[in-house]
Parts: sequence; C-alpha cells; structure tokens
Amino acid sequence: MRSSEVRCELPAAATIAHQVAICLAEDMGGGDLTAELISADAISKVEVICRENAVLCGCAWFDEVFHQLDRNIRIEWLVTEGARVTAGTLLCRLDGNTRALLSGERTALNYLQTLSATATRSRCYADAVAGTGVRILDTRKTIPGLRLQQKYAVTCGGCDNHRIGLYDAILIKENHIQAAGSIAAALQAAQAVGGNVEIEIEVESLADLAQALAAGARRVLLDNFSLEQLSEAVALNAGRARLEASGGVSLASIRRIAETGVDDISVGALTKDITAVDLSMRFV
Repeated sequence: MRSSEVRCELPAAATIAHQVAICLAEDMGGGDLTAELISADAISKVEVICRENAVLCGCAWFDEVFHQLDRNIRIEWLVTEGARVTAGTLLCRLDGNTRALLSGERTALNYLQTLSATATRSRCYADAVAGTGVRILDTRKTIPGLRLQQKYAVTCGGCDNHRIGLYDAILIKENHIQAAGSIAAALQAAQAVGGNVEIEIEVESLADLAQALAAGARRVLLDNFSLEQLSEAVALNAGRARLEASGGVSLASIRRIAETGVDDISVGALTKDITAVDLSMRFV
C-alpha cells in the first residue's frame, strides 16, 4: 500500500523572502551598529568553509539574507544543494558591500548550519536502512518557526516527510481514542470529518492493532513496540494497512526495526536532536 505523504519541496521565493525578513528583523532591529564602524562604500570578498563532513542544505535562505541587505552582492556556490561535503570544503564565495556582508553573516550561517545539520542527520538515517525499502519519516518535532525549512532539509538528506502540520492529515493518538470512546469510534469520526486526507491511528498493543484493522484502519502507527512485537504486528496485519514504527528509534536500532517488515519508521531526532554544522565565513 502506498501512502499519500506530502513531500516538502523548496518553498516559493516569496515564502523564503518572508521567513528571512523575520529573521533579519530579529537580529538587526533598527540597524547594525557595529557595521557602521566600516565605510558605507567598502567592498569585500568572503568565503564560507565547512569544517566537518556534512550534507549541504539551506542555500536559498543564505542567498536571500544577503540579497535583502544588498541586491548587488554576488554569490558563487561551488557545491550544490544536497551534496555531501568533507571537512575543509569551500562552499561558496561572496563579493559585495562590506557592511551588508557583516550584517548578514550570522543570520545566513544560522540557516545554513541548521538546515545542513538536519539534512546531514537525515542522510545518516537514510543510509542506515538502505536496501530495506523502508521509508524514514520526520515528525512535527521541529524548531519553532522552521517547520517548512527543516522538512525540506529532511528530503535533501534522503528521508521523507510525515504530515506537515495538523491540517493536512489526521493522526489519531491515545488521547483522541479515549475522548472518542474507542478505536472504532475514533476511526468512524475521523472518516466522517477527514474528507480526502489520510487517516492514521496510533496503537500501543497487538490487541489494539487487531481492533484498528477490524475497524478498517488503512494506516497504523505502532507506538513503542519491541522488535518481537513489530514482527508479530507485520504478521497480524498481512498487508492490510501501512505500518509505521515509532518511539525509541536510534541509529543503532533502526536497521533492526526496518528488518521486521514495517513500511515506515518515524524519527523525531531528524529535526529535534541536531547539532549545528561547523561553518566559517572569512574575509579574503
């Protein structure tokens, strides 16, 4: 069974411009006081270097930062979006107004180091299950304000997107089931209000899975199942619903989870447990 996942593509230029404008306002406020130490007419050249192995992501936001400050700044990328780079790689060169380069440095690098970190971690997880046919999905555990950016970065790293937010799919969790009264009641209510969106239900035991399948569930999230339970769930399911494993997933365990036969594995760590990629922007 194939799911109807939404793949988060690079946002529209207008969206990126809006996101960047908010971040520049946050950092600069009424203006960059320190940059005023430099002559307004000064021109400089700078380079951005990656200090560790990584997957590059965030070039569009990086470019937009500098272009909002000065449209005449020239940016030459030497590495393409989504490419793997090694420590010491020269990523890009910039040439333009010195004040603009200084003012945009932190915001531009914040985008690049955060989205590259997300893409890099995603690539590690994608590589870990290569050849199994399992998809690795992100979650809504994203940095506030960076939902679309991080979900795009996940795809650059070779993984896939779960629902973007609360509006594009229904995920029935334990509290929803309790409020509705039963698994069957929750699914029936979801089918009545869901329209054409995908409906998924979370279960915590094999008995719950049996109830969900009997109620017509087409997609089921197996929450914190052991490896043995996952294998039993796959056998019980017999291809009727798409099965997603979630909870306690790590790089050390994900291959074994994939080999149980589940269809998807969701990993919050793709977006929430990241360490910024070490980047350096230096004047030359």
